[in-house]
Amino acid sequence: MAESAHPELNAWVKANVEHCAPDRVHWCDGSAAEFDALTALMVNAGMAVRLSETKRPGSFLFRSSPGDVARVENRTYICSEHVGDAGPTNNWADPGEMRATLKGLFKDCMRGRTMYVVPYSMGPVGSPIAGIGVELTDSPYVVCNMHLMTRVGAPVLKVLGHDGTFVRGLHSVGQPLKGPLQPDSPWPCDAENKYICHFPDSREIASYGSGYGGNALLGKKCHALRIASVQARDEGWLAEHMLILKVTCPRGSSKYFAAAFPSACGKTNLALMNPTLPGWKIETVGDDIAWMKFGSDGRLYAINPEAGFFGVAPGTSVDSNPNAMKTIERNTLFTNCALTPGGDVWWEGMSKEPPPALTDWLRRPWAPGCGRTAAHPNARFTVAAKQNPICAGEWEQPEGVPISAILFGGRRASMVPLVNEALTWQHGTFLGSIMASERTAAATGTVGEVRFDPMAMLPFCGYHMGDYFAHWLKVGATADAEKLPRIYFVNWFRRDGQGRFLWPGYGENSRVLKWIFERVDGKAQAAPSPIGNLPAPGALDTASMKLSAEQLNEVTRCNIGNWHREIPTIEQHYGRFGQRLPAALAQELKDLKQRLDGER
Repeated sequence: MAESAHPELNAWVKANVEHCAPDRVHWCDGSAAEFDALTALMVNAGMAVRLSETKRPGSFLFRSSPGDVARVENRTYICSEHVGDAGPTNNWADPGEMRATLKGLFKDCMRGRTMYVVPYSMGPVGSPIAGIGVELTDSPYVVCNMHLMTRVGAPVLKVLGHDGTFVRGLHSVGQPLKGPLQPDSPWPCDAENKYICHFPDSREIASYGSGYGGNALLGKKCHALRIASVQARDEGWLAEHMLILKVTCPRGSSKYFAAAFPSACGKTNLALMNPTLPGWKIETVGDDIAWMKFGSDGRLYAINPEAGFFGVAPGTSVDSNPNAMKTIERNTLFTNCALTPGGDVWWEGMSKEPPPALTDWLRRPWAPGCGRTAAHPNARFTVAAKQNPICAGEWEQPEGVPISAILFGGRRASMVPLVNEALTWQHGTFLGSIMASERTAAATGTVGEVRFDPMAMLPFCGYHMGDYFAHWLKVGATADAEKLPRIYFVNWFRRDGQGRFLWPGYGENSRVLKWIFERVDGKAQAAPSPIGNLPAPGALDTASMKLSAEQLNEVTRCNIGNWHREIPTIEQHYGRFGQRLPAALAQELKDLKQRLDGER
């Protein structure tokens, strides 16, 4: 593929070729032939395993270095011009100093390798909500994942033209092949020397040392959230860590919901849900990220900027998520899963009983009871969204879909009821700003630790989160309140005194979606509480559920005592943002305290 018609892009590529010193340069066209050639290259090099064509046609397994298995938040930097603009939730680095560090790291870093030029579109090519980026990478694994996760190739360059704007991304695994006899690694990386850097003022990304998805697929979290959140602030829209659902009732009318959950907290299960309620239908628009802009009618329209799913494998099964299992039956890239003797993949939770013998993600023989997991807890699958059997027909329409409701939710054993409706957009922003969840294996850190994760954007907001809250409030204040989506707080993970889940989750969550759907329509009843509107007695459809009245009451009630005890923690959380915490949110907290006191 020849160079682009964009002189600035060509000059940028040329400069990085001279600096990174790859042996070859390949401009990606996004074709099936290109994908096939790259997967064959990786199989021959020992980086990939071609899975059985009878069990998992067109699919491949990758096993990473044990030091490169998750996003590395402690090595992720926001390099804004002013430290205050990064805020207390981000790692700030001086842009000048970081550029000097990166210059040294990237010098000759691609020697012995190919530099792949990956022009990609986040969102349907040409959509008024979409955005274009170009990633330079020395990883064929990254290129193949970008094929599935974005729209790659000539159509993107055509839309970019000779003077279009684009986000610049430079990535290297950080393991040059310096001599003709130096063998390559099955997973090249620089595990002890990682840098994932964002320059929001100039819309640039630089990632060094990691080959893992969230660190290396620069169109995903780096572009679609950290850089795009800054663009959204500057231009008056929203770039959010949200799935998008199409919900259709038995009468045939449909609504679209967006929902924010921290990674590995059930986003994919919700996005690909099989509802248990007769006559109700769920379809997927997106499973992870939403870009939302106001349409000419004053409503908020969303696109899924991605073209594929990068889902967590462990826990995914025919019982928990049958649509996900159907989606990954073929043409899927698996990372850090176990390998069966017959050439298929396996992970914990995939079946009730594990196979008697496997090769684990560390390439070691594995058997039940050996004392370690067969798949890494953050093992992943990458697959094109179009393979999803419940993919909504309009998921790629350029104008997006109109959002009627926004859901926030995480993992809380107590505190948060099953579903709670915000009183206003401002109150909903408050609820999103105090969202907390138990940490999962999708990010480095202590699994099970509870941390605040506002709007599920803590690792992904590219600027000061106090200003991010202010942006949400501004969006609500400048819009037609009657046309704004309603905001809800949900929690599928509430437990009883014995630690058992009170709510079965999965397809039964459609009952919560039904109540939200009917609330938007002005039909379902709600009961006021200090934290918002809860389902009124009998308003939540629990027909045919094996759920006692006591369980239903416990899972849906506002626990006044727990909320009282949470107030000092919320105050401490808000204290991090100092003078940049919007006064409206401080007032919402004060109002909550007064309402809770009134219930004593």
